[in-house]
Amino acid sequence: MSDIGSGDEGVSGQKYNAPNMDGSGDFEQNDPSGQQAEQELATKMLQIQSKRFYLDVKQNRRGRFIKVAEIGADGRRSQIFLALSTAAEFRDHLSTFSDYYSSLGPPNPESVPDDGKLKSEMMIKDNRRYYLDLKENARGRFLRVSQTISRGGPRSQIAIPAQGMIEFRDALTDLLEEFGTNDGGFKGELPEGRHMKVDNKNFYFDIGQNNRGIYMRISEVKSNFRTAITVPEKCWTRFRDILTDYCDKMKKSSDPSNSADNNLQSSSNSLK
Repeated sequence: MSDIGSGDEGVSGQKYNAPNMDGSGDFEQNDPSGQQAEQELATKMLQIQSKRFYLDVKQNRRGRFIKVAEIGADGRRSQIFLALSTAAEFRDHLSTFSDYYSSLGPPNPESVPDDGKLKSEMMIKDNRRYYLDLKENARGRFLRVSQTISRGGPRSQIAIPAQGMIEFRDALTDLLEEFGTNDGGFKGELPEGRHMKVDNKNFYFDIGQNNRGIYMRISEVKSNFRTAITVPEKCWTRFRDILTDYCDKMKKSSDPSNSADNNLQSSSNSLK
């Protein structure tokens, strides 16, 4: 039996060089002219059974990351994005999953869980979560890697045939040995994103991190419109103080009793 995931375990995509449409967020950014302001530093290609995998180390104004693209036999594409530190954690998980896979006996349909999952792990990086599931179906065993973002954007995922996990790990190791695993900045878990709805607008507050540090992205979204600002962590306190000052002033100006006091004070002054 071939150890390869079913065709529907990956997200349908376009050809490898097609424009990215999977909500990669902070990793890939356009410059003002509309062109991708990024540089490809290294790439590796793996042929694992009927699939090709491209591991590309890229760099843009936000730092370095690894894009993993899966190309199926029919040319369909799926891809995920990994910070260098996340790629290092993923590499270590690949060793663990491979050891577990090696300890399994021949596939036995009667012993497979209803959801097909044999072993699962999760990774967290900034506002992203990665779900690793070693699964089994009628075509064999495979590792499904799903990437999600906290504000409910599209899920992207790839499926690595179980027999190719070690080869995939070794390719990642080569790239990380050359480019390192240090993202810099905050090492803990960043706060979850928040959402607020006002009339027909949605506001999203997302905390992220890049090579310049931690930031808050505030996005205003309507049905046919989206805009966002980015606030560096170093000025959050000042940003809050300005908002608080405006809130206090608006509260005072809209308070009827305060208005009456002002009128009385004005009348008193005019009689002097």
